[in-house]
Amino acid sequence: MSNPKDPVDAIIEQWAAVRPDLDTAAMEVFGRIFRLSRAMGDRMEKAYARYGISRGEFDVLATLRRSDAPYTLSPRQLSATLMLTTGGMTGRLDKLERAGLLRRSPDPHDRRGLQVTLTDEGLRLIDEAVGAGLATQTEALSALDEGQAGQLADLLRQLLTGATA
Repeated sequence: MSNPKDPVDAIIEQWAAVRPDLDTAAMEVFGRIFRLSRAMGDRMEKAYARYGISRGEFDVLATLRRSDAPYTLSPRQLSATLMLTTGGMTGRLDKLERAGLLRRSPDPHDRRGLQVTLTDEGLRLIDEAVGAGLATQTEALSALDEGQAGQLADLLRQLLTGATA
């Protein structure tokens, strides 16, 4: 059984027609990764919108949730984990605090610092939203069988490790 053609195949064919000297194997892989990332990003945005949050806001809440009880981190720790500037983080924290999903308070160990903590409502919301996000991802992954999904995860891990080394 042959694989169906996708938009990347058309791009590769066009390059082959005008520049047959190019080795486009990397373009085939990364073109699909970029398109898949965009498509899944859109799907995830829709999944989280049902909870009144964006993907970026989900990331903040999920990072706090993964930190385990008492679900508290400094803004600096959040910024480092999410690779955001402090300005970008402040905007997200402001919105989430106004929504009652987290609170900022003075850091008892650093007079100049703050800590960010999930509220009970934030904890409830992130636990529901992560389930919805995983359902969306699992649905998309159903195009592969379990072995293929595991193999893809392993290959992407290798690729990511090599690209960030």
